[in-house]
Amino acid sequence: MQFLKLSSGIAIVVLVAATFAGLTTLPVVAQSTTNTMQFRYDAAHSGNYSPVAGSVGNGKLLWNFTSASLLWSSAAVANGLVYVGSRDDNVYALNATTGAKVWNYTTGSVVYSSPAVANGVVYVGSFDHKIYALNATTGAKLWNYTTGDLVKSSPAVANGLVYVGSDDNNLYALNASTGAKVWNYTTAFSVYSSPAVVNGVVYVGSEDNNTYALNASTGAKVWSYTTGNIVYSSPAVANGVVYVGSEDNNTYALNASTGAKVWKYTTGGGVESSPAVANGVVYVGSDDGNFYAFSTVSSTAASSSGFLGLPGFEAVYAVAGMLAASYLLARRKR
Repeated sequence: MQFLKLSSGIAIVVLVAATFAGLTTLPVVAQSTTNTMQFRYDAAHSGNYSPVAGSVGNGKLLWNFTSASLLWSSAAVANGLVYVGSRDDNVYALNATTGAKVWNYTTGSVVYSSPAVANGVVYVGSFDHKIYALNATTGAKLWNYTTGDLVKSSPAVANGLVYVGSDDNNLYALNASTGAKVWNYTTAFSVYSSPAVVNGVVYVGSEDNNTYALNASTGAKVWSYTTGNIVYSSPAVANGVVYVGSEDNNTYALNASTGAKVWKYTTGGGVESSPAVANGVVYVGSDDGNFYAFSTVSSTAASSSGFLGLPGFEAVYAVAGMLAASYLLARRKR
């Protein structure tokens, strides 16, 4: 396994990414041309937005929208609207072109969770202990489900179910149309991590130091892997491997079927950041101040065409998205 480490700061890293790709400008916000978008792009939480990233821009400010408090939620963009939560208790839908507010929905507390959009519905959690389903066009509430504690986890939507964690120690699977609970799985501590769903299995971390694989239909445990500390990181799944960080300073690669450790890499700080995966390269940040890229498929060295053989545009999109996520996570860390 070969890795590339970047440690010169966020602005420098983005500029280096653009240089490797032969670019002089940086990517604009990814927009989905479908009606589906969720935290870290897809249900697998790959973090690879290149399929919908669009053209490259020049970094010029197009618009900004001011809420009444901090914005820790990550935006989802679908069908010309930007959906984002705020610490002012609201979920906002904004015109992606102008930034004009289309609607807002006020929950009972802080919206720390990042919205998922699927089939015309916005799914999001709130510190008021609830998970909400809102009409994506109007903001009208379709249903809500009440858990036993804060909902910081960001929902994943797959096969008619919404998967989301809660600080009440549970991972929930809810019917996406009605909000009815299909199952819940109880861990030993809070589920801050956001679940990934691939091939009928849900992968999620817990503050009980474990990463879990659960049957997506029944909630039965398939396997668990114990790290040396809290797992805030949200798993990314690609090519039969689960990538996840831990506060024990390690990034882990686990066999998606068995949970067996494939490899781990030890950084100088906790890995709260969630990995991004694109074309055989895993990108992740660490509390040691460094940003890492790991090759999972070969020993190919970094080249002028991209990071470790990664095509130029996809390198920029994956790195830019990962840096944004790492920055938000650093601000959100308790």
